Amino acid sequence: MAHAAMPEDVMLPPPSRAAGAGVYTEKLGMWIFLGSEVMFFTALIGTYVILRFAHPSSWKPPGQVLNIPVTAVNTFLLICSSVTMVKAFAAVQDGFLKQLRLWLLATVIIGASFVGVQVYEYTHLIEKGFIPSEGLYGSTFYTMTGFHGFHVTIGVLCMIFVTQKAFRGKYSQADHRGVEVIGLYWHFVDLVWIILFTIVYLI
Repeated sequence: MAHAAMPEDVMLPPPSRAAGAGVYTEKLGMWIFLGSEVMFFTALIGTYVILRFAHPSSWKPPGQVLNIPVTAVNTFLLICSSVTMVKAFAAVQDGFLKQLRLWLLATVIIGASFVGVQVYEYTHLIEKGFIPSEGLYGSTFYTMTGFHGFHVTIGVLCMIFVTQKAFRGKYSQADHRGVEVIGLYWHFVDLVWIILFTIVYLI
């Protein structure tokens, strides 16, 4: 008597292959990518710290040039977007697809707002004469925050793509790989920003 084939759980490694890292391919790829990103930002932050301690006179006291209250609010926004991302992932895990769409949409809006506030900040700093060629302080500030802003912008674009797929019904409780993978990236850029905000704006 022939037995019906059991449906494959796409959220797990293919049963026909070796266990490997115990995760599906897209998730493993994101972990490897984030590993390279950790090395990149560690080098960037390490260089900043070395320059900061080697040339303390090149930096202004916290708050003298940078608008800390505005950036603190922007940091809060990014943290909130991580919360909405967690809610989106929890919703799809429980099969609540309408809530998934709403939480993803909220994450896109909050993430785009973060980028918008950063553009606003850059505009005002440049108007005040704080430009990348201002010296070590200016060049390191725009390099650190610029690279992070680029990562957030890419994340927002990817989040828009995932949200569109969610509205088209492409995710389900059984298969929500795209939501989980973009969530990993989003939490990473959030964590990096908290570190950057601390060492660039507050110290």
